[in-house]
Amino acid sequence: MNIMIVGATSAIATATARLFAERRDHLFLIARNGERLSDLVADLKVRGAQSVGTLTLDFDDFSTHLSAVTEAANFLQQIDVALLCHGVLPDQAAGEENFKLALNAINTNGISVISLLTAIAQRLRTQGTGTIAVITSVAGMRGRQPNFIYGAAKALVSTYLQGMRGRLYEHNVHVIDIRPGLVDSPMTARFEKGLLWTTPEVVAKTIVSSITKKKHTVYVPGYWRYIMLLVNAIPEFIFKRLKF
Repeated sequence: MNIMIVGATSAIATATARLFAERRDHLFLIARNGERLSDLVADLKVRGAQSVGTLTLDFDDFSTHLSAVTEAANFLQQIDVALLCHGVLPDQAAGEENFKLALNAINTNGISVISLLTAIAQRLRTQGTGTIAVITSVAGMRGRQPNFIYGAAKALVSTYLQGMRGRLYEHNVHVIDIRPGLVDSPMTARFEKGLLWTTPEVVAKTIVSSITKKKHTVYVPGYWRYIMLLVNAIPEFIFKRLKF
């Protein structure tokens, strides 16, 4: 398969790319950090990737997104799978005090994803085939006090994906919303870990399986589906008092 991965040097994306490489897929990797990208290319080639192309990209420079997708398509010849994994975990308290910080987080986690999806959808619609998979978060399902800036951006993307899934259905393009819970990665290094935490490798296996099975909305691990059912069932007069 021919696979484009955006945010390729993130922990989840790296673990997923390794699984694709072991299948001897063709990969095109997009990330911010060129040095880390070069290290990842060498790793994936050793693991069996047929070919690996790369591009460094400022995700918040929306004017470059169309050309980035075009470069990926030219390298791969056809994009069978587009996997979007990029994002940042903002400082909630700082964002509440400084709108610019909140805007930066929403741009990266929300608007930049929609910008890239617009270019990708155009390409796959023209092809008449393909799969789009995006990592969102269970945080987007309800505005919790500790992370509602991050959650709001993820909710934006999840809603967009749902509508886009319907729009692209008749063009034979499939759309997957991947909603991880707590993942032990460099992005969450400052948090204490507990029983509900999982690893990037577990998420990666679910991503590959979900793409193969053409899932729609996927919770990783699966128990988060039931946790969020409970969270969503909490009445607002109680929920507004909770600080979890």
